[in-house]
Parts: sequence; C-alpha cells; structure tokens
Amino acid sequence: MPIPECNGEYPLRVTSDLVPGAEDTPDETVEEPQSPEAAPRRMGLTYALGRSILTPLARIVYRPHIEGKANVPKSGPVIFASNHLSFIDSIAIPVAAPRPVHFLAKSSYFEKPASRWFFTSIGAIPVQRGAGQAALDALDQQRALLDDGKAVALYPEGTRSLDGRLYKGRTGVAFLALQAGARVVPVGLIGTDKVMPVGAKKPSFQHRITVRFGEPLDLAHHGPATSGKARRLATDEIMAAIHALSGQELANAYNEVPAHNTIDRIKQVLPHERR
Repeated sequence: MPIPECNGEYPLRVTSDLVPGAEDTPDETVEEPQSPEAAPRRMGLTYALGRSILTPLARIVYRPHIEGKANVPKSGPVIFASNHLSFIDSIAIPVAAPRPVHFLAKSSYFEKPASRWFFTSIGAIPVQRGAGQAALDALDQQRALLDDGKAVALYPEGTRSLDGRLYKGRTGVAFLALQAGARVVPVGLIGTDKVMPVGAKKPSFQHRITVRFGEPLDLAHHGPATSGKARRLATDEIMAAIHALSGQELANAYNEVPAHNTIDRIKQVLPHERR
C-alpha cells in the first residue's frame, strides 16, 4: 500500500497499512517478560557529583533554550519520549530536565574509565544491545527504574532520523508506560542535529538547541498494555504531542534499520507491530 502524503498534523491512526486490524482488534496481546524482577540500579555518588558538575557546565557552553520545565512532574515515574536527531540528544534531555533522568546506553560506552564516568554522570545505564534476552533485560531495567519512581528517556522512533523528518512511533514506549502506570512527557528537540550531525566526532559550539517539554500524558484511557489497539493509539498520541513540539516534517513511515539479509527484508515487508 502506498505511503500517505505528508500533512501538517500527526495522523492519530496511521497504522492500518502496516498493522492490519490495529483499529478494530482490541484484544491483541503480547507476553510480558517473565524474567526475575530486576532491582533498580542505584547511580550513587558518581551520578550525583557528575550531574552537579556537568549540568551547569553544559548549560553555560551550549546555552540551550528550555521551554515547559513546569510541565515535568516533580516526582513519580515518568517517561520522557523524544524525537531523535543526534547522539547529543541523550545529553540534552538530562541537562535540560528539572529532575534526574536515566537512559540506556550501549555497554561498550562503559569500557574505558573516562567514558564510564561521563556516561554514568549523565544518567546512562549500560545494557547489551540486541534482541531476545538482551531486549528483555533492557525492558526490565526500564521497568525497575519506573517502579522506583524514577524518570527514563526513550525515543519512540527507535533510532536517529538521518533526514530530519519525524518517523512513526514504535509501540514499546507506550507498552512500558501502560505497564508501569507512568505518565509520558513528550519532548521536542530542535537543533541538536546541527550541534552534532550524524557522523560528527565533536559537537559544534556555533548553534544553540531548543528543548521543549510538553504537558504530561496519562495514557491509561487507551486500555491495558496487553491490548494491541491500546498500544497503537497511545503511541500515536505520544507522537502527535512530539510533532506539535518539534514541528518536523512527517515521514509517515517507520525508521527502519537497513536490512542485511533476505529474512530481514521479508520481515520489513510483512505487516507486524513495530516495538
């Protein structure tokens, strides 16, 4: 089915071309992880000290425009759901947020002492990238943080946008929010792709970024996390809020990682839920 033309508003039901029956199959279910309950990772002194040093320093150097800080709940589980334009996005959100924010990062970033100190200081938690058990472990980490009343940052698009457009949201963020009963704060990042374009090794100091925090979303009215329809509608509500903040052109497609083999190509063509 052809991709619909881009329009000015995020379409609130955009998935009938890729997820047949998403609008009329409320009882579509997924299995919740059955792995042992994970304990929330304590960031400790390194995080507290690093945040107290790096946050004001980054604000002085990059002079970010920060809007909507009052929209961020001061306590309780929160998911910051943001558009994703640059590697530096995961630094911009913790620096701009009025409360500590945690996010998952590749375990390889923590192999060297200096890199480990930096990423721990900005709230990063090491995880093994991949599918299967690695994906379940990452989900457990995020759920444990939310159950402990903390805030986490996630990107519904799944990966960075190389062309600056806003892609369709995957349902994993909505699943986590519905499962944990967490509110979602939409975030619109503007200009991070100019400060540090994809492929750049160092950030530029010639541009300023804007971080916009939207009003928190309570997604419970869409239904339980086990409902495919609830996950899809909740995801579309999140993406519409992000689009209103970022003002990006809509891609009206998923931001797929290039297929490396025939099986991957078949998976991308066949209708399925993107998580």
